[in-house]
Amino acid sequence: MLRPSGSVLLLGLMALPLLSWGSGDKPLPSLPAATVFAPGEITAAIDDGAAAFTPDGNSVVFMRGTDSFTLMQSHHEHGHWSRPTVAAFSGQWRDLDPAMAPDGSYLLFVSNRPAMPGGKPIDAVHNGTTRPGLGMAIWRVDRHGKDWGTPVRLPDAVNACSMTFAPSVAADGSVYYIGCAASGDFKPMRSTLQGGHYAPAQTLELGDAQAIVRDPAVAPDQSFVVYSIKHSAGEPLRLALSWRSGDGWTAPCDLGDTVNGGKHSMGAQLGAGHRTLFFYSDRKLPPSDAHAGADWDNGDDHIWQVSLAPWLDAPNHTCSKPARRTTT
Repeated sequence: MLRPSGSVLLLGLMALPLLSWGSGDKPLPSLPAATVFAPGEITAAIDDGAAAFTPDGNSVVFMRGTDSFTLMQSHHEHGHWSRPTVAAFSGQWRDLDPAMAPDGSYLLFVSNRPAMPGGKPIDAVHNGTTRPGLGMAIWRVDRHGKDWGTPVRLPDAVNACSMTFAPSVAADGSVYYIGCAASGDFKPMRSTLQGGHYAPAQTLELGDAQAIVRDPAVAPDQSFVVYSIKHSAGEPLRLALSWRSGDGWTAPCDLGDTVNGGKHSMGAQLGAGHRTLFFYSDRKLPPSDAHAGADWDNGDDHIWQVSLAPWLDAPNHTCSKPARRTTT
């Protein structure tokens, strides 16, 4: 299965409208059932995940693999998605977690490739344990139409440890991702882009202090963030959404059982238009689905999608359970 891949005080953010979370607000409506993305075209009998789309929605980059990962790309042509091919900058190293900038000018991704040419894959070092060649750092590659430039490693302000992963990019260039907190735990982080330079990352407070949070996907205007969350190792990672509320975030709103399923729902990314959520899950299709029983419907991870419109069009509603306002 795809391994869990993947945010802290928010200072200096542009003013955003406050949301109402009073007891008189109506509960949020149920989201529609999630569906597999491009069944029979993108899907394969191997793990896929973390779909990053260009702004026009006609090209997608995603990761494929189980123990190692390669970034694949596909284009929507003549009403169908083309057969995925290896992205020009990938295929040699362990590459995963692609995330497209909102304007489509560049892609962030995670890799174990050496920081300097000719070096060895970076090691993962965490809590005194070293895993050779399994380190993760965030890289940037510029996009030129259907072509790609040369990947460049983000600076140490972002890549502050050897296991930095699951990036998402806001419109102002801020990067949300999973990094190493001072406690040694993996936490959601945010680094702002100021004058062309990334500021030292700060921890993003999502959920309570005991929560395990992975894979934050931020809206371009940073008005909401979708992420995976659980409170113990035995629980499945479930997708939840928090809205900006002043300088903090609202309590997690679980996306519900129409969206969450399987052993995990992870790798959140917003599609073109930023109203459709794409993620990966290891669930199998229900027997009623026309694709149930296909060779790829095998319990591996596949890319799923769901519209967030019912929630995004009802911003003054609450979760079915009372929302607990989170402040910083």
